Amino acid sequence: MTVALMWEARAVDGRGEELLAWARAQELPRAPLRRETFRAPQDRVLVITWWDADLAADLPELPEPDGELVTRAVHRWRFESVPAD
Repeated sequence: MTVALMWEARAVDGRGEELLAWARAQELPRAPLRRETFRAPQDRVLVITWWDADLAADLPELPEPDGELVTRAVHRWRFESVPAD
């Protein structure tokens, strides 16, 4: 089964590029199948990692950035891949 982990944070106004650089620099203890990083309006950064694991597996996740860099706690979600009909 493939599991996707989503990590989303919102930077303090004007610090989106700094948050993006911070997220890109974070190394995980082991490599996922795939990792993508996105940015969005309002200085938001999203990182999605894909893993060959089940939904409840113990998987590495990006940490919380310094509280001075973000406006709120990081949002995290887990999704499992659904086969096509």
